[in-house]
Amino acid sequence: MTHSTSSQALPRPLRALFVSDVHLCKALPKTTQRFFDFLNFAAAQAETLYLLGDLFEYWAGDDDMPDEYNQTVIAAIRAVSEQGCQVFWMAGNRDFLVGEQFAEETNLALLTDPSIVTIAEKQIVLTHGDAQCTDDLAYMAFRQMVRQSDWLKNFLTMPLAQRKAIIEGMRKESVQGQKTKDAAIMDVNEEAIRALFAAANVSLMIHGHTHRPAVHTYEEKKRFVLPDWECDSEPEKARGGWISIDMTGQITRHSLEELPTV
Repeated sequence: MTHSTSSQALPRPLRALFVSDVHLCKALPKTTQRFFDFLNFAAAQAETLYLLGDLFEYWAGDDDMPDEYNQTVIAAIRAVSEQGCQVFWMAGNRDFLVGEQFAEETNLALLTDPSIVTIAEKQIVLTHGDAQCTDDLAYMAFRQMVRQSDWLKNFLTMPLAQRKAIIEGMRKESVQGQKTKDAAIMDVNEEAIRALFAAANVSLMIHGHTHRPAVHTYEEKKRFVLPDWECDSEPEKARGGWISIDMTGQITRHSLEELPTV
């Protein structure tokens, strides 16, 4: 999918914001509040907002939208859109079950992974990042299985409570499995990154997933990695942030310290 951002009626100094891996859930109220602060403060200055996956700790299906916590998140995102910031969503490995109902309720547009966007005359390939972790063979096999239409159809026919129980079990297995995996195989594979650059024919990439925020340079190409968010376990070591592109095309990394404390 390729698109260009459109101008808004009200002047906004930023063309686009990018954020991922917030891992929202009821058990993380401080992280949730900082994300809402981000929406209220940063999105008010931007024409577009790109949510690049794992916004939720997990999403069991759009029939979980009536949940009280989920409704607060939906309302916050919808408010951003209604205030003039166009919102785009790309699925992550934890919330790829988000569907058309969620998109309609939040007034956002769903993006395929990967997607090429044009912002301030810059072409950028966007991806969540998990598809490029090709060294993790067990995860790649799991990813291929759960993204198949037959698997998705069968899973979504299960009762919501059963789906949540299965997902909780998968999360526990994942945490245990990560303890025995070499950290290197949970990062993106450089050949997979180069292949994506070549297929997209662009010089800029933005992704999340790895929780390893950085800027990587490949000759004339640059890859920006978004951070994950966590403000509850150790508030004094709260982490999180986003990337912005201004009207001139300047790309800037931002930390939570820039958000006002409400």
